[in-house]
Amino acid sequence: MTTFDDAPGGRLRNLFRTTAFKLSVAYLLVFATCALAALGYVAWNASRVLDDQMVSTIEAEINGLSEQYKVGGLRRLIAAVERRAGEPGASLYLVTNAAGERLVGNIAALPTGLIVDPGQTEADYARNGGSQILDHRAIMQIFVLPGGFRLLVGRDVEERDRLRSVIGRTFGSSVGLVVLLGVVGAWFIASRVLKRVDAMTETTRRIMAGDLDGRLAVAGNGDELDRLARNLNAMLERIGELMRGLRDVSDNIAHDLKTPLTRLRNRAEEALRSAESPEALRTALEGVIEESDGLIRVFNALLMIARLEGASAREEFQVFDVGAVVQAVAELYEPLASEHGLALVVVTEGDPLTLRGSRELVGQAVANLVDNAVKYGGPDGEIRVSAVRTGDTLRLSVSDSGPGIPSDARGRVLDRFVRLEEARSQPGFGLGLSLVNAVVRLHQGTLALEDHAPGLSVVITLPAGDAGG
Repeated sequence: MTTFDDAPGGRLRNLFRTTAFKLSVAYLLVFATCALAALGYVAWNASRVLDDQMVSTIEAEINGLSEQYKVGGLRRLIAAVERRAGEPGASLYLVTNAAGERLVGNIAALPTGLIVDPGQTEADYARNGGSQILDHRAIMQIFVLPGGFRLLVGRDVEERDRLRSVIGRTFGSSVGLVVLLGVVGAWFIASRVLKRVDAMTETTRRIMAGDLDGRLAVAGNGDELDRLARNLNAMLERIGELMRGLRDVSDNIAHDLKTPLTRLRNRAEEALRSAESPEALRTALEGVIEESDGLIRVFNALLMIARLEGASAREEFQVFDVGAVVQAVAELYEPLASEHGLALVVVTEGDPLTLRGSRELVGQAVANLVDNAVKYGGPDGEIRVSAVRTGDTLRLSVSDSGPGIPSDARGRVLDRFVRLEEARSQPGFGLGLSLVNAVVRLHQGTLALEDHAPGLSVVITLPAGDAGG
């Protein structure tokens, strides 16, 4: 694992350790290798083309001179060779007899025995007017004429060697430039990456030191570091929400459960102090049990919310009919709604109303919403429960005709133990909507509180079919 240090010279070492620097160097090596291969191919191909051109020129001159020999004999051949050898930029010529003795030409010396064997070759030679040292090189072709005479025609390869030298120098300077630009580019890219990594490291150190509001900087260019920063910031935001929720739960437990616990203790103490008959003690114990059951329900709800937020319940997901769940909940609450003077209306549209999820949890969420609607719906009103499929989504809604919830408090009522002043007269601890919200999140849906004019409409949107698992 790559580690970074803050010692003197550590930044330079860190720069060389960065993935960006290593990748840049790797790309540089690949590019340099490709450049080497390309330049090598160009040099080879250019050399081959020059060789082919020289061979074609040599063959054309041999054909022409051999025709001169056929037409005018040796004398005409020698005259033609002398004329051509004196021209600027002339080829190399040599005519010998059968014994290999020089008759005419602009070549002073050749390797021993070279003129004997006919055909094409590349060899060293010495020019006329110079020393006998074989200090030049040429492509030559030796042709045997009738009578045993030898005709040699060649082209000096100095031009080809000069081209190779030029390509070699160009190759060296190009590779050097590529390496220089690659190193500078790698240094620049790695420096920018390291600067951003250092900033991220400093931010994470502050977060680890306790500054949970710290967030990683986003450059805004959409690269992988930006994506990483956004994902980490989203994770930190979620962790912050959970931490704030934990603090709020602790505070709310301390405040909201203090009253029932105090009432529980006072009832027990009052029973011990003033109960004068078994019936009075029994009544006091029944009150204590009732208070205890309420506290147990609160802790069960908290455990359920924690389990839902941990997403472990997804392992039990299966496909079920949401319409059947809504109908079952409505049948369960219809007598209670009638007692409160409320009409309970169920609307199901779309086929099929299937969802991949937990039948029990979705049923619990709908039941919580219907229970709240019964509590706060007001007399002579209506509760409308609907399940509608639109495309790939299911829309569950529970609407009532009660006083509703002010728009500025709709986000707050989803938190645990939050109860508005208007709801203080009703039994409960403010966990119903929190549980519903946890169920919706588990199924990767959304929950919205909307005006029903009058009343409140709680709308749940869930992915239909096999989604959500």
